[in-house]
Amino acid sequence: MALTGVQIYKFLPKTNCKECDFPTCLAFAMKLAAGGVELAACPYVSDEGKAALAAASKPPIRLVTIGAGEKKIEVGNETVLFRHEKTFVHPTGLVVRIKDTASADDVAKTVAEVSGYSVDRVGMTFGLDGFAIQNDSGDAAAFAKCVETVSSKSDLPLILMATDPAAMSAALGKVGDAKPLIYAATKDNIDQMVELAKKCGCALAVRSSDGLNELAELTEKAIAAGVEDLIIDSGVRDFAGTLTTLTQIRRLALAKRFEPLGYPVITFPGEGASSLDEEAVLAAQHIAKYGSIVVIDNFTPALALALITMRLNIYTDPQKPIQMKPGLYQIGEPKAESPLCVTTNFSLTYFSIAGELEGAGWASWLLVCDTERLSVLTAWSAGKFDAEKIAKTVKGENAAEKVSHRNVIIPGGVAVLRGELEEELPDWKIMVGPREAMAVGGYLKENWKN
Repeated sequence: MALTGVQIYKFLPKTNCKECDFPTCLAFAMKLAAGGVELAACPYVSDEGKAALAAASKPPIRLVTIGAGEKKIEVGNETVLFRHEKTFVHPTGLVVRIKDTASADDVAKTVAEVSGYSVDRVGMTFGLDGFAIQNDSGDAAAFAKCVETVSSKSDLPLILMATDPAAMSAALGKVGDAKPLIYAATKDNIDQMVELAKKCGCALAVRSSDGLNELAELTEKAIAAGVEDLIIDSGVRDFAGTLTTLTQIRRLALAKRFEPLGYPVITFPGEGASSLDEEAVLAAQHIAKYGSIVVIDNFTPALALALITMRLNIYTDPQKPIQMKPGLYQIGEPKAESPLCVTTNFSLTYFSIAGELEGAGWASWLLVCDTERLSVLTAWSAGKFDAEKIAKTVKGENAAEKVSHRNVIIPGGVAVLRGELEEELPDWKIMVGPREAMAVGGYLKENWKN
């Protein structure tokens, strides 16, 4: 049973040191009881206290790993209902389903397309996360062969989908060491599936066909048998049903600390959709509310790009915007006479101006100042993007050695800095660029003479 804040407080050091970012130990205890913080945030809790508070400090949604190595999928360990409350931690795993009834050529083609797909967003490279192989044929040998084919052509994590324990056992004999997810234990086969999960040390998916009560009973049975790494599937597939059910699961796990449902959730939007467009919309809904692993049936680069971009937006920490490393960047292949522009290290700001420069065909030098992830106007308002900072970056990055001119272009939104910057950089001509990134091409065409 979960402890109250007052009960937790008895095990804390009571020093009110504030190193946990809370004003008092009692305030920290109350937040810990609500699941809004982890015990590790207190640097002085004793070993005795850690042992006594183990249950209270346990994440309300268990962290589960699928696969092994660098490309493993980690899901769960979430502590909030809404991203703005703190942050979402482990991004949704996006997985493509392959059926063992597909031809060998089709399987190889899908694996190659999915494994080879990548997209660069805000300076990072993303792709899809794995394959779900379904025993659609009902034949154990065909299933094992398909699993072996996929694993030989890709190192992405696998989800093995079969309700027949014999078929699952045959497939695990091929890839058990890769720690795939076993999908799925039901009321009819849970004993056998639990034994397979224990034997191979793999995570186990539990699927209900009769609501959350049955799902909770199945997870409790698996836990009692010694399998704790679980993924849950409510069995609901339609738009309204999945939104309601997944929200209910999340609330029960977080607000009520209902441990039988405190596990990551797997969804199958293709089973609730009648077209590719509907699958895309439902998959997006599952990423937002609250799918931990989303298995899609149709892979296209357009669908993958949309889902990856949405996932990135949702799983970016709102308290820590994505940032670029400060420095001097080359846009295209700039020469000594190319323009030198200045911006902040907020990634969206950087990629907005970089994209416009590249799109307009202006090879340029782009100087990125450290503004602690803040955009131009926000950083200027906070005193983190001023003449001194710009001048220091110009000198620190040796911009004068890269260009043959002494012209530097600052964003139009901070034109007020021009006078101060002229004092900081007396040998440079300070040019005021446009307020909006989209206007930079026209601005350079009209004003850049070198």
